[in-house]
Amino acid sequence: MKEEKVFEMLFSKVYPMLIAKAERKGRTREEVEEITCWLTGYSKETINQLLNTDLSYGDFFRQAPNLNPNRKLIKGSICGVRVENIENPLMQEIRCLDKLVDELAKGKKMENILRK
Repeated sequence: MKEEKVFEMLFSKVYPMLIAKAERKGRTREEVEEITCWLTGYSKETINQLLNTDLSYGDFFRQAPNLNPNRKLIKGSICGVRVENIENPLMQEIRCLDKLVDELAKGKKMENILRK
């Protein structure tokens, strides 16, 4: 299986870009953290600690303590690809977070983003 470049990128480089995307649209870092915690099971404190490490973005998802079972309800396109059709499980997890942050940036309500 071909390893994607994004798997090897540093979490500390990618995550701030997700926050910046949300902030450009008037949303907050705290909302991005809430989404990330919901999806992965990490605490906000742990996420902030991981930002000071050399953890890869792929390992951030591989080591997620409790992937939310409702993440399977995430549907739709991100970067022109339907999330539910992505075959590589790790890439699908990464794109799920992208999709949720995209929904946040587009003004969707948090309860809808978190599939409540």
